[in-house]
Amino acid sequence: MLSNLEELDEFLAEPSDALIDFMRQLEGDLVILGVSGKMGPTLARRAVNAVRRAGVNKRVIGVARFSDPVVQAKLQAWGVEAVTCDLNDAEAVRQLPQVPNVVFMAGRKFGTQGSEDLTWAMNALLPWNVAEHYRHSRIVAFSTGCVYPLRTIEEGGCVETDASAPVGEYSQSCLARERVFQYAARQFGTKIVLFRLNYAIDLRYGVLHDVAAQIRDGKPVCDTVGYFNVIWQGDANDYALRSLAFADNPPTVLNATGPETASIRQVAVALAQQLNLPFRFTDTFRDAAYLSNAGRLFDLMGYPSVPLDRMIRWQAEWLRSGGATLGKPTHFETNDGKF
Repeated sequence: MLSNLEELDEFLAEPSDALIDFMRQLEGDLVILGVSGKMGPTLARRAVNAVRRAGVNKRVIGVARFSDPVVQAKLQAWGVEAVTCDLNDAEAVRQLPQVPNVVFMAGRKFGTQGSEDLTWAMNALLPWNVAEHYRHSRIVAFSTGCVYPLRTIEEGGCVETDASAPVGEYSQSCLARERVFQYAARQFGTKIVLFRLNYAIDLRYGVLHDVAAQIRDGKPVCDTVGYFNVIWQGDANDYALRSLAFADNPPTVLNATGPETASIRQVAVALAQQLNLPFRFTDTFRDAAYLSNAGRLFDLMGYPSVPLDRMIRWQAEWLRSGGATLGKPTHFETNDGKF
């Protein structure tokens, strides 16, 4: 059981043997852009840990605006070179060190409704600053399964060759981000991976956290979206770093999520049993959801280390013991594109 934040962060930053081996083979330093979000700090720390255990000399640079100086200090303590930069500022981006390996994590989702222009600027204009500056680097660009159409459980998860059909302006802006990177690949010959992530979680946030919190607080569990995919954040970060090996031109597309298609109702029952609490649904069940098939990722890099049933057990134990929360709902129940 992960009993406190320190243990959780350490576990999330524990590199796989495959990542350690990969760092021995990877040429050059690494920069992580947009490092201060939910996933970035533990991804950067995992990279540093992998480099150290691989016994190689490699810089890991984390770039963000760092509106919270605590995050910057924490990264520096972990061995990450934390560099302050507003990626919206093209001239500032041009001052960033040139390195051969780039993980791009910057983007905007929540708060889109009512300020769509800012979301489009963050998700469609900002990537060009990065793509132009790092035209000679390998780039793993985080994207989302929301660029796909909604699917029913009978249809199964979308695969990388399925046509895009984003719902709502947030999802449309994410497709625009992909198109900008694809255009850069065409113009400059850049090798890129479009890393379409679908619901990474740790115990402080995520779909399981949201459902468990609704049960804990005596609120009805929202089952507007009947099914979902999740992946442990540590596994997602490991895959993202190792995806640098598959950067190509034209860009490689990789779905990143867990192998299970989870039923919101079955997960709620399991969490309620673990919490020993009653619960009820909102009775608004709908089948269509953002579902992705990550079979290609598993063929390339193997299955995740943390299965769904373990995530459910850990999540219940975390909330039952009063574990910390980020207070950032995933809005997993949203399927109209309005975030």
